[in-house]
Amino acid sequence: MAQRRTDLAVEAHQLWREGAGEEASLPGVRAAEEDREGFPVTTVTISSQEGARALGKPQGTYITIELDGLLRREEGAFQRAVTAVADTLRPLLPGEGPALVVGLGNRAVTPDLIGPLAVDHLLVTRHLVEQVPEHFGNLRPVAAAAPGVLASTGLESSLVARALADRLSPACVIAVDALASRSLDRLCRTVQLSDAGVVPGSGVGNHRGALDRESLGAPVFTVGVPTVVDGTTLALDLLERAGQPLPDRAGLPAGENFFVTPREVDQRVADLGKVLGYAVSLALNPSLSVEDLTMLLE
Repeated sequence: MAQRRTDLAVEAHQLWREGAGEEASLPGVRAAEEDREGFPVTTVTISSQEGARALGKPQGTYITIELDGLLRREEGAFQRAVTAVADTLRPLLPGEGPALVVGLGNRAVTPDLIGPLAVDHLLVTRHLVEQVPEHFGNLRPVAAAAPGVLASTGLESSLVARALADRLSPACVIAVDALASRSLDRLCRTVQLSDAGVVPGSGVGNHRGALDRESLGAPVFTVGVPTVVDGTTLALDLLERAGQPLPDRAGLPAGENFFVTPREVDQRVADLGKVLGYAVSLALNPSLSVEDLTMLLE
C-alpha cells in the first residue's frame, strides 16, 4: 500500500489506527483530547521505541491545536489563538534562562514563510536585558534568527543554529517551521508543538541537518504549521473519501514531487506567522499580555 506523508503525530497515529483497527492500541503511545480557549487540542505522547517506529516520529510529546476559529476570523480569535498556543507551549519549556528562537524556511516561497514571519513578530529582548537591566531585567533574554535556506546562503540552517547556540548557550531553542499534512482539512489551520526537535525540510522530503539536543547542546522545542500536502498523499486521501480502493505505490505517478497549498496561502501564512510570533513571546515572558506585545511590536 502506498504511504502517506505527514509531519503531524496526530495524523500518524490516526493512520496507524486505520491500518490496525480503531480498537487497537499501540504500546508506548497515548492520545488525549481537550479544549483550550475554544480550540480542540490533541496530545500524542510517544514513550517507546516501538511506538516511535510505528508512527515514524521520535519519542516525545506532540500537541496539536486546531485553529479553525482563526481561519473563520471569529471575534477575538486572534487573541484566543495566541493565548492557547502560548499556554500550551509554556509548560514544555524550562522555567528560566535565555532562549534562542530559530525561524526556519525560505522567505521567497510563501508556504515556507511561517518561520521567518514568526521571527518578524517576536519580541527579542536579549540586548535590552543586557544593556538596560534596570528597565528590562524582569524579562527573559530572547534572541532570534531566520537563517534562510542552503540555496540562498550556502549554509545549512542547522549549522547557523549550532553556531548561535554555541555562542549564546541558551537554556532552550525554539524552532518554528512549516510542515506537511496528509489532509487538506488541516492546512494552515493547525499548530503542532513538540519537544522532539526538528529536521528542516523533512515536510517536503528535503531532509537537512537535525536541530535537537544532541546537535545544539540544549533542549529543542518545535512549533510548526502544515502548509502543504504532497500529490500522492492528496490523491490517496481523495480516493479514500470517495470510497475507492487504494492502489499500491507502484500504481501511482511521482506525486511526491508535487505539493498542494491553499489558494489563500498568503493571508493564512501572514495570520499564522503573527500568531506564532506573539505566542512564543508570551510563552517565554508570561508577565506580558497580547496588548503589551501589540504596543511594543506594531
